[in-house]
Amino acid sequence: MPRCWSIKADWALLESGSPEERAGFAALSISAYGASLTAGHDRLLQSVRQAPFLSAYHLAEWLAWNWWRLRWEPRKAAIEWELSHVMASIGNGYIWPNIHILSDRQNITLVSKPTPERERTPYRYISDAINVIPALDFESEVDIFIETVLGRLKDCQVAKSNLADIWRTVLDERQDVALSQLRKLEALLGEDPGEMDEASLQRLLDEVALTGRDALEEIAANRAPGQDVPDIGALIELARNKGVCARSGNRVHLDSQTALDAQATPAWKVGASAAQLLRAHLGLDFDEVIPNLSLAELYGAPVALLDDLADLPRLDLSLALTERNGQNRVLLRSKWETGRRFELARLLGDYIVYPTDDPLRPATRSTTYRQKVQRAFAAELLSPFQAVDDMLGGDYSMENQQDVAHHFGVSELTVRTLLVNHNRISRSELDEI
Repeated sequence: MPRCWSIKADWALLESGSPEERAGFAALSISAYGASLTAGHDRLLQSVRQAPFLSAYHLAEWLAWNWWRLRWEPRKAAIEWELSHVMASIGNGYIWPNIHILSDRQNITLVSKPTPERERTPYRYISDAINVIPALDFESEVDIFIETVLGRLKDCQVAKSNLADIWRTVLDERQDVALSQLRKLEALLGEDPGEMDEASLQRLLDEVALTGRDALEEIAANRAPGQDVPDIGALIELARNKGVCARSGNRVHLDSQTALDAQATPAWKVGASAAQLLRAHLGLDFDEVIPNLSLAELYGAPVALLDDLADLPRLDLSLALTERNGQNRVLLRSKWETGRRFELARLLGDYIVYPTDDPLRPATRSTTYRQKVQRAFAAELLSPFQAVDDMLGGDYSMENQQDVAHHFGVSELTVRTLLVNHNRISRSELDEI
């Protein structure tokens, strides 16, 4: 079975530099699903090449050092994130491709963008593509590439290297279950391996019984750069004191015959399919609006939960907490009705799509697979794409999108995301927001 992505090195001669530099010099090609991500215009040769001359050693070293963060950390708006996830940051005197490596915990997305044309720049990358790769395939190819580079160093009699030391550490950490959990949690929190205060990290791990392991990791992934480590105890206490009681027995369920494969890709299709199944189960017309009372009843919550709240505590996430006595409490982040409708629909979708015994279910701002499924479910449940598309009638202006969003009681961003997912408008229009 062909690999869905690959990094290949065609070794070349370099007459100067360190032993690692000379041994690792190569025509380097990166491809995904048969398409080159390193293709570009070579100014000197006046032609398009697929494999520019780069340092396979420096790429392998960067991949090894950032392995945990590349594998687990979702996209975050911070320069530290870019240094760990954007290949152009490798530097060391080479012109690297503008490839962003994004994890959602289940898949890795390779986003390649053309580099600007600059005078005297000998190589300009031209790939403009988004490729989603199963995380295990990403791991496998990184492993193969790094071992290939290490083999090249051995063949060139380079006995010791920083790459070998880093990679040996990573492999040992991956084999140690307890240490692997620590490194994974560090990465989700946006920290380099071994750089986080161990006491803070251990306190967070010790609170896993309050949330469940997957919920804890989702909360960790939601941490913004520079924020404190999440205080799980305070979050639970806030849910108990400020959360609204809901009756889980009254929450709508889909029967077992409509069980969904939450491992499918992309995430938005999983969420949208679940919402369509639920609307069909409820007998809703394709363009029927779900009012607040009906939405609250679907969750088993009082409709007052969706009212605007001016005095809501500052929150980074919404959550549903199930106590040992079976009582369910819901705490929504947004102060506004439109946002609260969307967040309640997300939590409802999480119950339908994601089976778990975790006491806590978070709806966060992060871009993990689970959170993307939630958002897609809420968008399709509250504003079905077919109805949105019919109402827009080919007019995708901001004004028309605003009217449709108001009609369905969702945000303009929800409508715009639906249009991007269904290729009605370009993703760049969403990225601008």
